[in-house]
Formats: sequence, C-alpha cells, structure tokens
Amino acid sequence: MTMSSNTVVCVALALLLSLTGSVGQQDVCGQNSLNTRIIGGGDAIEGFWPWQVGIYTSRSNTIVCGGSLINKDWVLTSAGCSNSINRPDIIIYLGRLKRFGPNTHEVNRTVSRVITHPNYNSSTFDNDIALLQLSSSVDFTAHIKPVCLAAAGSEFDEGIQSWVTGWGVTESYPFPDTLQEAEIPIVSNNNCSIVYNNRINITDNMMCAGLTDGAKGSCLYDNGGPLVTKQSSRWIQAGIVSGIVSEYCDGSLPSVFTRVSKYQDWINTQIVNNQPGFITFPYYNNNTLDTTSSIPHITDVPDVPDVTDVPDIFSGSSPSLHLFPFYLTFTIISLIFCP
Repeated sequence: MTMSSNTVVCVALALLLSLTGSVGQQDVCGQNSLNTRIIGGGDAIEGFWPWQVGIYTSRSNTIVCGGSLINKDWVLTSAGCSNSINRPDIIIYLGRLKRFGPNTHEVNRTVSRVITHPNYNSSTFDNDIALLQLSSSVDFTAHIKPVCLAAAGSEFDEGIQSWVTGWGVTESYPFPDTLQEAEIPIVSNNNCSIVYNNRINITDNMMCAGLTDGAKGSCLYDNGGPLVTKQSSRWIQAGIVSGIVSEYCDGSLPSVFTRVSKYQDWINTQIVNNQPGFITFPYYNNNTLDTTSSIPHITDVPDVPDVTDVPDIFSGSSPSLHLFPFYLTFTIISLIFCP
C-alpha cells in the first residue's frame, strides 16, 4: 500500500472512530442504577442524580451554580452562570451530595475552557446556555454519570412530570447542606406567559415547569442546574435553570428554563469528539408511543412516519445504539495501517 493510500485510510478511520464514539455516548447517558424513582422540595438521596455538578468559586467559598455532566469532559450550565464567574476561580464538584463535606464519592476538576452562547442576552435571558470543559476527563461511576440531552424536535407537553435539582435557596434554609430535589410538571409556554402577565418574554428557546399556585420550583443559586424527565430507563435533560430565577424566586410562579432541544446543533459544533447523547422525547417506535415514558396523560398518539428499529446514527435520536463491534473493527484496522 502506498503512503498516499495509507493516509486516506487513516483519515477515513479517524472519522469513523469519531462517529462511533460520539453516538456510542447514548449507551452511557441518563442511566441511574441508584435511583429506582429547591423550594418546596426535599433532600436528595446520594447517587440519585449522578450528573448533577456543583460549581464552586474560591472567591465565594461556596457553590454558586449548578450544572450537568454531559460526557467525560464537558459540563452544561447557563450563560448567566458562566458570565458571572472567572475561569481560574472555578472548581467543578462531581458526585457531591452535601454542600459541606465530607462527600465520599466526590471528585473535582478545574475548568480549562468556558464557552458561552454568542447570542446570550443578559437582559431577556434568551439563549441562556454555556459549556464548561473540564481540565481532565472523569471516570464514570455509580455516583458520576452523564445525563442524556433532549434532541432537536423533542416536545414536552404540559403536565409531564419532571425533576429539578440544586443547592439553591429554599424556604427553610438559605443554603441547604444537602442537594435538593423537586418534582414539578411542565407548563406550556402560553400558560407560562399568562401567569407572568408579560413581565418577561417566554421565547421558543425557553420552557417552564412548576406549579402556578407556587410551592415548588428553582431559586437563587440553582442557576445552571438540570431539569430532567424520565423516558423508559433513561433520564433526559429537558431544561437548564435560567438566570430568571434571580428575579422571580418567591415560589409563586413556574420556573423558567432554557430549552435544551433547541441547542443540539450548537452543542455538537462545540464538542467535536465524544459528543453527548441526544434522545428525542417522546420516543415513538413503529407509530407507538413508548408507554414507559413519563407522559401518562397522553391517550391519542399522533400520526408519525413509519420508523424501523434500525438506529439512526446521524440524527442522534435513537435511545440505544450498539456500535461497539464496528468501533472494535475500526480500531483494529487503524492499528494495522496507522501506526
């Protein structure tokens, strides 16, 4: 084989390895073996939310924001959070339950890179999303795992039950020691706008969840944390706690979140290798709604195009991809031709 053909083969194999590695992330994300099940919330149990991270600053000497682990190298958070802290000052805590130690299963990383969405508007909180690259990769454990992300086209109808987590302010404790969790229903953008009486503009890049009569929701210092919904055995992040919580945090209004599904292309543009696992919600298989997803109030399944059980490795919407044999084959070939 000539040097030129060797180069071509190596380049092709590199691309294939990158593809199989990125879609293979879907086999890891959103699984939580320890969880077989905030204002108005309660203490979380250790290991229930293994993607939850605490963003700590040495200047404040406390956790000031939340975030979610989306692969071994990257954390998803809000732009409002990333813009308010200095990179050398950040420590990311993973596997943490208590705001103050000890935390047996915890590891920490500094941040090597901060990417804030270029169209973030600090006045309206539109495009309130950012990525933090860890200084070094983390190993996945029962207490540290990535969450799946809602793929483009995902729809979260009003009433779907979701969970928000964080160390933010609560009614009982200004700074709770234990990670807090709260189960809250999705609120449609239209109804959310009505409740807020146009005090804020709920754009298509946002979503709402909570109770219109208050009692549960996110609050100050929950900013950047995840809103997740369970589908089958997978936890999918639907939203990111928006900086709007800093202004509306009395528990009387639904919480506002950045809609993750609107940013699949942007996230994949920033994270070239080992891309996060994106899964469409709700998931349909052969025109049938996955009845194990958390949407019990839907009785009429809309017409959707016929699909097969063959994974779509390009859309990132399949809930399970089994590409390890291909990955192994490509790896062996690359070792032979690309020393």
